Amino acid sequence: MSDAADAPDAADAPGTEDTEIRSGTVLPAVRTDIELVTDDHLTLVGELAEPQGRPARGTIVTLHPLPTAHGFMDSHVLKKAAARLPELADIAVLRFNFRSVTSPRGTSEGTFGDGVSEGFDLRAAVADVAARGLPTPWLVGWSFGTEVILKHALEHVDAGTVAGVVLLSPPLHRTSDDELARWADVAVPVVALVPEHDDFLQPEAAERRFAVAPNVRVVPVAGAKHLWVGERYVRIVLDAIADLVVPGSAPLPTHVTR
Repeated sequence: MSDAADAPDAADAPGTEDTEIRSGTVLPAVRTDIELVTDDHLTLVGELAEPQGRPARGTIVTLHPLPTAHGFMDSHVLKKAAARLPELADIAVLRFNFRSVTSPRGTSEGTFGDGVSEGFDLRAAVADVAARGLPTPWLVGWSFGTEVILKHALEHVDAGTVAGVVLLSPPLHRTSDDELARWADVAVPVVALVPEHDDFLQPEAAERRFAVAPNVRVVPVAGAKHLWVGERYVRIVLDAIADLVVPGSAPLPTHVTR
């Protein structure tokens, strides 16, 4: 019988290599093109990425940055979430283009609604996740996506179809103080990751704006900017999301064995 201590590490086994996860790394997942149909009869295009060979332990529905500033389902943090989280944290990732938005996946029908009619888009995405029976759905909005969440997601929280919310770089341009105050007694976790050097809302100002909703936890991120450029900041964001959605799954590995 061989001694387990003498067994070679996976990284040393023939045909394997320890590889750093970089900006363009795409890890294994089951990726399915999807279409969402809204209550106002539009078809939106998207993708669902799920763990390969095992069930998801958690789910995120991503809402992308401002369409009129080139935001789409492939905005880099969301694309990297779909590329990594199914494999590294057993998290299913649903991405989609808001109405009127084009990406390599295709174009969603409709016209830009300035955060108002996009509430229908959010509802369609949440309904799709519920219909698929995916576990513990969290909403992850980035910039404009946070505005859509804050304006429209309480109906899903109150219905018990959303387990929590992550707000990346919330600008709070389209969200009024009255709308924020509606989140004061929310029963699910709501975490706002606010870059130190954000172009629109920095941590001190975010603390003041969110004071009307004290259940929202504002987390300053030192050195970061609104667009989360740089692998260091992407890892901070993905670690935070993973640990909220599947507690104990962070820090995520920075290398994989292939």
